[in-house]
Amino acid sequence: MKTWVLNEFLYFPEDKSEYLPAAIELAIILVLCVAVFFTVKKMAKKQELKTKMLEEEILQNRQQDAKQNQSN
Repeated sequence: MKTWVLNEFLYFPEDKSEYLPAAIELAIILVLCVAVFFTVKKMAKKQELKTKMLEEEILQNRQQDAKQNQSN
């Protein structure tokens, strides 16, 4: 019974040209995945820089507030 079920999924065509559409689709999906990966990586880098700038601005404001509080 188990071999019959597995045989339905294991289909190896005699005409190997049937593999071509699957290979093309795999290549397209792979290229799209790589493009999305690098796009997300680039966006994350931009967000990291914005966060760093915001953090530096907040630290400068805290230092200025601390100096003002000390002088008062």
